[in-house]
Amino acid sequence: MSDFLSLEGRRALITGGTSGAGAATVSLFKELGARVLTTARSKPKNFSGAAFVEADLTTKDGVRTVVDAVARELGGLDILVNVLGGSSAPSGGFASLSDEEWDKEFNLNFFPAVRLDRALIPGMIAQGHGVVIHVTSIQNRLPLPQATTGYASAKGALNTYSKSISKEVSPKGVRVVRVSPGWIADPGSNGLALRIAEEAGISYDEAVQVIMNTLGGIPLGRPAAPEEVADLIAFLASDRASSITGTEHVIDGGTVPTA
Repeated sequence: MSDFLSLEGRRALITGGTSGAGAATVSLFKELGARVLTTARSKPKNFSGAAFVEADLTTKDGVRTVVDAVARELGGLDILVNVLGGSSAPSGGFASLSDEEWDKEFNLNFFPAVRLDRALIPGMIAQGHGVVIHVTSIQNRLPLPQATTGYASAKGALNTYSKSISKEVSPKGVRVVRVSPGWIADPGSNGLALRIAEEAGISYDEAVQVIMNTLGGIPLGRPAAPEEVADLIAFLASDRASSITGTEHVIDGGTVPTA
């Protein structure tokens, strides 16, 4: 019996691949036989197992560096997974978000995907096939008003943008799908809780409860693990999902109350 899922020989770029769901996706793609290039602002000391390029994707120059590395290291691309994202905006509602904070949110959570797509999708169209996966967030539907308005807005823009380009490029052989996680159980994703705790003068556990209450709870009783998000990404990138495009795939333990 053959393996259910394989990415053997596929050339993949995975952004944000040194921690959390990004790192789990790099590891799984390698296990499934893909040739993987990943990127971050700096390379962790013990990082191994995939080609790596150091670049700041919040800048145009950083995107050019990564695009050049794709050509040099992979000679083209079959799968683009944009995991990069996050937020460092202060809590305090919309009035606490300066123009600089808004720029940071969109430069991290929206424009890297737009710029990489613009540079790399034409090559996929030319070869007649490709898969683009944008990792968004359930916060495009369930923003946390006190802390993530900017982040949620950027992810909402990424959601709409992804749907639009899927209509344009799917007829040309390039599938575009979205993965929208809820809360992921990874230290790198707990920055919001730490920030709320510090700013509100409460404990970390109390801050976690604040977030849980704002989300309305997680019916499954726990957040997703990075590896579970990677499993979904790998399936969508594979031939097993060859008829899936233009859609959003939520992995949130039931947090979003309606589809």
